[in-house]
Amino acid sequence: MQNDAIKAPENCDSMDELRLAIDALDQKLVTLLARRQTYVERAAELKSGREQVRDPARIEDVVRKVIAAAKVAGLDPAIAEPVWRMLIEASIAHEYEAFDRKS
Repeated sequence: MQNDAIKAPENCDSMDELRLAIDALDQKLVTLLARRQTYVERAAELKSGREQVRDPARIEDVVRKVIAAAKVAGLDPAIAEPVWRMLIEASIAHEYEAFDRKS
């Protein structure tokens, strides 16, 4: 199965096919998260003070947007919100590290 041709869940006739599709989606998610990380690293380069790394208003804005997008996409907000909050916290920790490296 190619990454570009992921079977729809209803077209998976076995657990093996379903798992292959999930694995392919996971690979796509990893690639997107790696790309997101490069933006976080760039943010660390652009910020002039360490106190700018954590922005509570921005965090809540991102979470609101993710929840709205999740609802449209059919992703349960009870899954989306905690996943993104964890992603944001890990990204902030990474950004602090990147910020400290530049000093």
